[in-house]
Amino acid sequence: MAIRLKIDDLCPDGARIVVNWNRFAVGSSIFIPCVDVEEAKKQVLEVTRRRSMKIKAIPRVENGMFGVRFWRLL
Repeated sequence: MAIRLKIDDLCPDGARIVVNWNRFAVGSSIFIPCVDVEEAKKQVLEVTRRRSMKIKAIPRVENGMFGVRFWRLL
């Protein structure tokens, strides 16, 4: 069964990740757990560009999970 994605959903490793982009305020951050950090960065960049957001991304391990933390700068 295929996963049905909405335009702003993420899926860097094949599992659907839903982010509430309306609550992603300037100065806040989100952590996306994933193995394919480059794909995660690409997908988040597509969404944030469409929404006129500026972000900073840093791959890291948090609570034993590898992924990428994204900070909203603007």
